[in-house]
Amino acid sequence: MRRTPLVGLPSDRKQIGHHPFQAVGEKYVRAVVDGAGCLPLLIPSLSPPLDLPALLQPLDGLLLTGAYSNIEPRHYSDEPSYPGNLHDPARDATTLGLIPLAIEMKLPILALCRGAQEVNVALGGTLHQKVHEVAGYDDHRENTDDPLGVQYAPSHPVDLAEGGLLAQIAGAPSAMVNSLHGQGLRTLGQGLVVEATAHDGLVEAVRLDAPDTFLLAVQWHPEWRVTENPFYLGIFQAFAAACRARAQLRS
Repeated sequence: MRRTPLVGLPSDRKQIGHHPFQAVGEKYVRAVVDGAGCLPLLIPSLSPPLDLPALLQPLDGLLLTGAYSNIEPRHYSDEPSYPGNLHDPARDATTLGLIPLAIEMKLPILALCRGAQEVNVALGGTLHQKVHEVAGYDDHRENTDDPLGVQYAPSHPVDLAEGGLLAQIAGAPSAMVNSLHGQGLRTLGQGLVVEATAHDGLVEAVRLDAPDTFLLAVQWHPEWRVTENPFYLGIFQAFAAACRARAQLRS
């Protein structure tokens, strides 16, 4: 009997009032349910982290979500963090350790926005802390005063790598995506290859160059109204297919 795949989502550690809470944006949870047809399971981000191999063992996939926080720059450079930069050390401790283990276990990974940056850093890559202050790059941030529907609307095209996974999903050499990020990939982590690039040259998506492992990381937010956007839905369906294949092998 075929079972529904289990997808883990590492949470954010958020201070609400006097108490810390573990939280995951509902849009990511809904995308796992509605876009991938999988069961979401929240992974607490604690410091020190829980037993990471034990956390991954029952899973069929791993979704690394976006977040308001950014990775502490000490994980990828000797640059100081800029004033006001929001960090989540517990999430860093959890996700940066989970990613190499998940790859070793051949667990399918879909990484979005902060999650894409986590993949890059976990594999030895670096980040731009402020893309909009780097010469030659556009401002990829959203206007936070706009309604959510405007913030998450398609913002700019990305060029898709010929023969790549995203080009296959889109059925075209380019696609429109939303853009809500201040940081971006600088140098790529080991084993990653480019899947999509913005017109200013910023890398917008990567995948792991391993034929027996599904790892796709995108800088945009395909979870937003996933069932209404064929390209976004195709991303989650490709992830779901990899999760189902793993679940079938395990059962």
